[in-house]
Amino acid sequence: MKVPTMEESGLPLRVPPQMSIYADQHNVIHLVQSMVSSLAVDQPEDPIAYLLLLLQESSVHVPRVVLLGPPAVGKTSLARKLRAELGAVHVTMETLLDDPSQLSERARRYALGQQEVPDDLLVDLIRERLKRADCFNTGWVLDGLPQTRMQARGLQQGGVIPKHVVLLDAGEDVLLERHRGRLLDPLTGDVYHETFVRPCDDAAARRARKRPDACDGGPMADLQRHRCEVTGISSAYRHILKTVDADQPPTDVYRQVVAFLRTRRCSRTPRVLLLGPPGSGKKHQAKMLADKYKMVDLCCGDLLRWAEADPSLIGEEVRTYLQHNRTVPNSVTLKVLQERLNRADCSQRGWILHHLPCDLQHAKHLMRSLNAPNRVFFLELTDDVCFQRTAMKHTPADASVHTAASDVHECDDNTRTVTHALGVYRTHTAGLQGVFPDGVHVDADQDPRCVFEALDRQLTIRTHTH
Repeated sequence: MKVPTMEESGLPLRVPPQMSIYADQHNVIHLVQSMVSSLAVDQPEDPIAYLLLLLQESSVHVPRVVLLGPPAVGKTSLARKLRAELGAVHVTMETLLDDPSQLSERARRYALGQQEVPDDLLVDLIRERLKRADCFNTGWVLDGLPQTRMQARGLQQGGVIPKHVVLLDAGEDVLLERHRGRLLDPLTGDVYHETFVRPCDDAAARRARKRPDACDGGPMADLQRHRCEVTGISSAYRHILKTVDADQPPTDVYRQVVAFLRTRRCSRTPRVLLLGPPGSGKKHQAKMLADKYKMVDLCCGDLLRWAEADPSLIGEEVRTYLQHNRTVPNSVTLKVLQERLNRADCSQRGWILHHLPCDLQHAKHLMRSLNAPNRVFFLELTDDVCFQRTAMKHTPADASVHTAASDVHECDDNTRTVTHALGVYRTHTAGLQGVFPDGVHVDADQDPRCVFEALDRQLTIRTHTH
């Protein structure tokens, strides 16, 4: 059963802002997505009674985890630990094929013949397995599945929607070394390594034997296949995926994965406001956050260019000012902003706004609107660093060559521009902090990657507590 897209269902693509805000405040979008996904997976005879039951159980959160990675990266060992930690069902290719009574005639032929299972059949097997009561009630961990982009797409179309996807990765040399040293406990089926992961007790150490395939060249073909498919699979799950470096102690890998699984996917549409003085890196940080969370990246210049190209009345008004090289008034800029935020992409994907609002009036107007931000960040930077950074932006690559008077004048103009912008921001800082008292203050006087990680961490915390 394929869940219809908005185009196929005939629903309007442009969501009224009132509806979007209500759905955001009351967690409606996440609830509907979860219920439709479950409905598509189970396909009950009485869907109304089934949905009522789901509503009664909506407070119970069961794990739905996908573990991806190349051969010998440690997926199975990690999945076994997660099974014990989460109480979830560990689903592998082997467990899908180990019960002939549950398989169709076509699937039995592949199970007995040890042939590669076609994508469509494997998707059906996974869906049927996840329909069973144990997976529905306690959750599941898919170990190494899906294996291809087509399988991922088939599972999504069939309503199999994980909450978390973990991609383990390591270098080729590390993977081959782990493959050659793998040990198997024939009693429990646990996988160990001669040096990397030793058996946990003496009895298991005595039972452990070298795996029959530890010296063959099979992993190279599987590794190459994984490398070809991983980009497509990762793209399918990009909103809920975390990549973990597996070339570190297993306890560290496990700790990182468990911390990720304890977070919940963002159920509120992000409406992020990024404030800070000139030189604080607002544009750069906004782009990185927008790329990661697929938000719409908005700034004042982009808004006016968008409005100038729009055939609407507001676009005509903006063109009147720009064509005569006149400054667009604040009142018009605010109308452009509200019009842009009401568009479907902003309503559905969320947005990150920077270089606006410019003053207290702007901020109050934004907070009173239907598009009030639900996450606000202040990038903190001293005046000296602001001037230093903005000067570096305008410094020629070879200052010894560019010593003409025009360059000196341009430098003076840039200094005056930055001084004015910084003065305006400092004048309104206290007022902006009063309008946004819950804003998070982040030190911007550090490496841009560290700033991004701080923003991302705070965004995740605030996302999961709302």
